Amino acid sequence: MDRLQGLRSTYNKSMRISSGYRCPQHPIEVVKAEPGPHTTGLACDVAVEGADAHRLLSLALQLGFKGIGVQQKGQGRFLHLDLVSDYGRLWSY
Repeated sequence: MDRLQGLRSTYNKSMRISSGYRCPQHPIEVVKAEPGPHTTGLACDVAVEGADAHRLLSLALQLGFKGIGVQQKGQGRFLHLDLVSDYGRLWSY
């Protein structure tokens, strides 16, 4: 939460969290080989698009987020931000 609040303060805009903590039985998690970082409370998805997404992505990298997933096509655009990612530093959906 402290890291996320630091990002929001630096971004200087509100951020809509579209997915935060998920229990391991959440439908998205049960199809995975093992539960992801949302189940540890160390990941969230922020609903953001366009120039705001680019700016938030840059700030998240500067502030030390370990994993950043980018979904910027179609409906439901977001950035996944986590502190423990095993998927790599940056990826797209």
